[in-house]
Amino acid sequence: MQNVTIVGLGLIGGSLGLALKRWSADNENALRITGFDTDIEHQQLAKKMKAVDDIPWSLPDAITDADIVILAIPVGAMKQAFEDIAPHLKFNAIVTDTGSTKTEVLEWAKILPAHVSFVGAHPMAGGSRSLDAASADLFNGASWIICPSSTASELAIQTVLGLVAATNGEPFFVEPQEHDAYVAGISHLPFVVASSLVKTTMTDGSWRDMKTLASTGFRDTTRVALGSPEMHRDIVLTNRDAIGRWVDSMIKTLQEFRAELVNEDEEAAKAALGQFFKDTQELRQQADLVQPRSAEMAAEDTNMAGSGMLRSMLFGGFGNRNKDDKSRR
Repeated sequence: MQNVTIVGLGLIGGSLGLALKRWSADNENALRITGFDTDIEHQQLAKKMKAVDDIPWSLPDAITDADIVILAIPVGAMKQAFEDIAPHLKFNAIVTDTGSTKTEVLEWAKILPAHVSFVGAHPMAGGSRSLDAASADLFNGASWIICPSSTASELAIQTVLGLVAATNGEPFFVEPQEHDAYVAGISHLPFVVASSLVKTTMTDGSWRDMKTLASTGFRDTTRVALGSPEMHRDIVLTNRDAIGRWVDSMIKTLQEFRAELVNEDEEAAKAALGQFFKDTQELRQQADLVQPRSAEMAAEDTNMAGSGMLRSMLFGGFGNRNKDDKSRR
């Protein structure tokens, strides 16, 4: 049995626990899942939900025997977490994370001991709710960004890939700087825009009357503004340059739109605005965005995750490695 510790028991951490517990149940209970959160109520709820097996009272107790440590915490807390766990990690432990930015996280990971492998990761899944909405299916079909540190062992990388497969996710390797630039546009800009729309409309004196007319368009567009303020703050502060460039580009697009909107040449305005919406409609139709996989596809992945090959890839190296580790102590 291998020991996995999840630090941070919100939506992502709780869902990871449930997904890995499900995988473990289909694989001779190969895993022991430990959960830790600074919020005692979250720990107790995670145990009640059977997302974790154990809930130690202290962080050192939670990670001392862990073969894999998953930091499912806000990026703003990541540096301190590395400092806190560094003295307590076992020899050749594997550390990964779920943070929304990667460049600074990979830099902070250098705090970890040389005998520990860090493999940065970021599941492109989530929502505005917390642990109470955790689901073993949250990661079905989701892309998992994989950004190994330069010193990560091949075993560590393969283990994290196995972890992704066990959750029915899809790994996607990318450089940290590229990751941050990409997600700034497709993930971070949307919640900046949603929050700006909320502030623009809901602080207006007319909102009291307007809100009775707000329907699905407003709700869908502003949904991500319901996310954790602390999480959003930490994300933008650790990805300032990339988000700043996307905000500048957005402002430019809005300024161009406004110029056509106030154009006194009615025919020119009509043509330009019509073309704007036509272009954006076509672009959206061509986007080929990732769709959730069917139940049949998820079932196939579950079968794959239960196969001997994947089981070996995910945890097979630990038995021999741990025997070697003991001889070194």
